[in-house]
Amino acid sequence: MIKIHNLHKAFGQKQVLNGIDLTISDGETICIIGKSGCGKSVLLKHVVGLLDGDQGHVEVDGKNVIHFTKEELFSLRRRVGYVFQGAALFDSLTVFENVIISQWEHGERDTIALTQEAQRVLSAVGLLPASSAEGFAKEWAILRDKKPSDLSGGMRKRVGVARALVGSPDYVFYDEPTTGLDPVTSEQIDNLIAELSSTFNMTSVVITHDMFSVFKIANRVAMLDKGKVRFEGTVKELLDCKDTVVVEFLERYV
Repeated sequence: MIKIHNLHKAFGQKQVLNGIDLTISDGETICIIGKSGCGKSVLLKHVVGLLDGDQGHVEVDGKNVIHFTKEELFSLRRRVGYVFQGAALFDSLTVFENVIISQWEHGERDTIALTQEAQRVLSAVGLLPASSAEGFAKEWAILRDKKPSDLSGGMRKRVGVARALVGSPDYVFYDEPTTGLDPVTSEQIDNLIAELSSTFNMTSVVITHDMFSVFKIANRVAMLDKGKVRFEGTVKELLDCKDTVVVEFLERYV
């Protein structure tokens, strides 16, 4: 469970977070919405200890992140998968290398273990469909050596999700997962997020402007505005909300 208590953060004269209170329960999918620059990504950086708040704090599983040792922060970050906007794959690396890069950087050199983990997560995101052993081996041989430039936008996004699943994280953070994708591919990614959250019982935190994604995948929604949580509740409660700021946001993005 992630608990954010009265979190404040300013950069110079710009107050980005101004007293955020938010609880993210285990196993849920929460979508965080709000205008650009409202602090959505900044908030997530506090959760993994990349930023320290000026006031308030973040608890993960009952422990205050600001008091974590370097070893505890390292352990926390290994429990968090991150899907970057645009997938953020390394153009010079193959699909296999992109997927296992975190394990490689952490010292894993067992080729068999790396291959098995890559196959596991690529299968989980639907890039290695279930088939006969011979068929699977053939598909793997083709996919593993492809470069990002050889993939469609939807496939690149799936590889990015697969990379985030390496090591079976407890939490997965998605940063604008459907940005730049066509409606059909966006729906496929939404279905994938929902399926993965259910299958692996992960806690999913999704930053998005895509309200159709929110309506499809969110158990709960939090809207940030002027550094605070302006709204928190279910999708139905969001649609029924009479707050003029919330209504104007929905009118703009729906």
